[in-house]
Amino acid sequence: MGKKISIGSWAYVFNQKEEVSFHKILHGLQDLKLDGVELGSFGKHPTPKSHPTKADRLRLKKEVEDHGLGFSGIAPDLWSFKLVSVEDPAPYLAAFLGYCVFAQDLGIKLIRVDAVEVPSVFEKNNIDPKLGFDRAVKAWNIACKMAADHGLQVSWEFEPGFAFNKPSEIVAMIDAVRALGNNNFGAMYDTCHAHMCAAIGALQPGTKEILPGGGVELLHNLKGRVNHVHLIDSDGSLNEHATSTHNPFGTGHLNFDEYIPALLAAGIPSDWWCIDLCFWPDAWDVTADSMKYLGNIKKKYAAQGA
Repeated sequence: MGKKISIGSWAYVFNQKEEVSFHKILHGLQDLKLDGVELGSFGKHPTPKSHPTKADRLRLKKEVEDHGLGFSGIAPDLWSFKLVSVEDPAPYLAAFLGYCVFAQDLGIKLIRVDAVEVPSVFEKNNIDPKLGFDRAVKAWNIACKMAADHGLQVSWEFEPGFAFNKPSEIVAMIDAVRALGNNNFGAMYDTCHAHMCAAIGALQPGTKEILPGGGVELLHNLKGRVNHVHLIDSDGSLNEHATSTHNPFGTGHLNFDEYIPALLAAGIPSDWWCIDLCFWPDAWDVTADSMKYLGNIKKKYAAQGA
């Protein structure tokens, strides 16, 4: 069958003239014959608060299935919490646990995390970066064990706008969390973020760390450590939210004839490729073209497992 294609529902929440309802998204994705949706659990889209009971969640799960779709993962709303600038991550972990239960009820198998706080958090708060690193490791160690109890993989989406955005830090973080017995922890490899972190060094504190081979070299360094994939283009810029501009395919600088073979050779266990149009204005207008682009990629690399 090859890779299944989904799209992140958050694309239709942020920077849009009008937020697109989750139900309308399901209809649209069904019409486009996508395989699934990745749930951005915030805004007016389904959350533990909007679907508080098991019955609510089973109805939602059935609604998705009735549109011929599956869930490729969930992105929870944890941005109001702190992870590295506080000694006690209990509020963050309590919220994370609630999303684990929610995800399990929906039959979701993967939950996204990020470092929550900006790269300059250590300088602004006079915190030793090593202390911040250790705090993240300890918090994610607990989070991974919670997730494992609910049948979930934990996928860390590294990106320039959050702490630990240097290539060596990304590899070290995954190794440190896994060293505590958390084989369900891995990197979410977003082609756009990988380019900005490894080729541009955007928002990196101190001395920039850039790899000659950019995002593809970072992927090689992460071999065996990636458990989920987001695909989108990049023009090398940051958007107004101080994170990577997620350009539609073909409007940026990325050479997917380099990225796709590397992804297929990277030993990534997930069958999903998720299109990420986060913060792109009028995302719905480019969704069909994005699906067509990836469909052509799948055909081109079908013999290699795409």
